[in-house]
Order: sequence, then C-alpha cells, then structure tokens
Amino acid sequence: RLVSLSEDIIQLSQLEESDEEEMTFESVNLYEIANRCIEALNINAINKNVTLNLLGEDCYIRGKAQLVEELVYNLCDNAIRYNRKGGNVTVTVKKEDENAVLSVADTGIGIPLKHQKRVFERFYRVDKSRSKETGGTGLGLAIVKHIAERHDGTITLKSNENGTVFTFKVKAL
Repeated sequence: RLVSLSEDIIQLSQLEESDEEEMTFESVNLYEIANRCIEALNINAINKNVTLNLLGEDCYIRGKAQLVEELVYNLCDNAIRYNRKGGNVTVTVKKEDENAVLSVADTGIGIPLKHQKRVFERFYRVDKSRSKETGGTGLGLAIVKHIAERHDGTITLKSNENGTVFTFKVKAL
C-alpha cells in the first residue's frame, strides 16, 4: 500500500508540475486504450463477479497515450471495485459533435450527492470505513482529474444508488 501511495503521489506531482511543452502529444485511439484497460482488468472483474462491456467505435484524440490509459484504467478499476456482486461495468467510446466521449458506467453502490463534488480531491473517500477493504490510495480520481485537464478535457459524474457514470470529454481529431 505504501509503494502504491508513493507512486500515486509522485505521478500527481509530475502532472501538476509539467509544462505543456514537456508533454509530447500524439494521435491516440481512445477505443483501443479502453479495450486494453478492460483486458488488463478482466481478472479483477471476474474475482468480483462483475461483467465488463465495451461499446462504441474508434475515436482519436491528441494526447499522451500513457496518461490517457491511466485515466481510463483508474475509472474502470473504481467501477469494478465499488460495484455489486453480479454487477456490470460498461465502457462506451463515441464521437459527439467535435468531441470524443468516453463514459464508464457501473451498477455499483453509487456516490451520495453530498460527496459528489469532493470525489476528485486528494485522499477523499466517500466511505472511510471501507477504505482498507477496497484498497487504493484515495488519489485515483485526483489523478484522473489532472489528466483530463492536461488534455483540455473535462471529467464529470452522475451517480445514484443504482450506479455511477464518469464521463471524459475531450476534443476529437
């Protein structure tokens, strides 16, 4: 846990301190990245009895592939981690007007309204009592937010007791 925490803190610091000039952006296929993340997380999903689904189409953005993959991976990992037994995670990639849109929807426990504004803060946890049980460092969504901002994108969420949807929107190529 300490190693994970250290790595996440370092990554967050690097994201905050790096200049636009330091970031080498290239054409990145958001659908391909989502597919890789789903494949990497499949064992976790099976162990939690959660079904992973990927919908959509190839969608290209200008970005840093490693960071975009971190964003998608964190969202999918959380969707599995905070899901119900027998639940689903659906990742959708599509083009909407001038934007590429990636959404990660789960059938999990949801995030109460009073906590939704704070989930992107460092170390913020909705349910403090479950933090050891679910693992993680409490920095995943803070990292997601910084990566979205570095790509001039947005990250939003909608949630209720039947699940949560995180949506990453960024200009498409």
